[in-house]
Amino acid sequence: MSFNTRIHRSWLAAVAVFSALLAGCANQPVYPPAPASANVQDYTYIIGAGDGVNIIVWRNPELSMSVPVRPDGKIAAPLVDELPAQGKTSSELARDIEKQLGKYVRDPVVTVLVNSFVGPYSEQIRVVGEAAKPQFLNYKKNMTLLDVMIAVGGITDFADGNKASILRTSEGNKQYSVRLKDLLKRGDVSANVEVKPGDILIVPQGLF
Repeated sequence: MSFNTRIHRSWLAAVAVFSALLAGCANQPVYPPAPASANVQDYTYIIGAGDGVNIIVWRNPELSMSVPVRPDGKIAAPLVDELPAQGKTSSELARDIEKQLGKYVRDPVVTVLVNSFVGPYSEQIRVVGEAAKPQFLNYKKNMTLLDVMIAVGGITDFADGNKASILRTSEGNKQYSVRLKDLLKRGDVSANVEVKPGDILIVPQGLF
């Protein structure tokens, strides 16, 4: 095989690889832009495993204490054994504790305060891919994409920020596109959108 033939074949192989890469880029799904407003109204925190809850029983200080929510989502306290807490609001948990204590204490009045926050997976914001610090975050009311990016330290140099997307589990895993590069590198505030509890932000790697 001549030298020119080998060069020609190598060139054809390189063209084929490049064409495949372009085809892969062309075939990437195109998602609709994420809506600016997430329409999260009257948000109430949901208790999850790993949270700490402070149980206050009025006029019964001996029954008042702080307890952790175990990995199985339950709590245990004096006169309250194996009570499910995960997935409930603090008010709902307080009413359940009152029912338990009502077997032993007359007309108990209980207040539950959450004093450390983890929350269930369904309420967390998860960031995966080419974020500087991929992690999960506790959702906060009126939380935006910029808030999430600040918390995770932005994106890496390898990220294709404008190809990022949000997987919205609260809407049946509907996926939306977001423009992280425009938001973070160009300061385009129109690229800032609200997020919802349970959102998964996916930051892909760019092709170089």
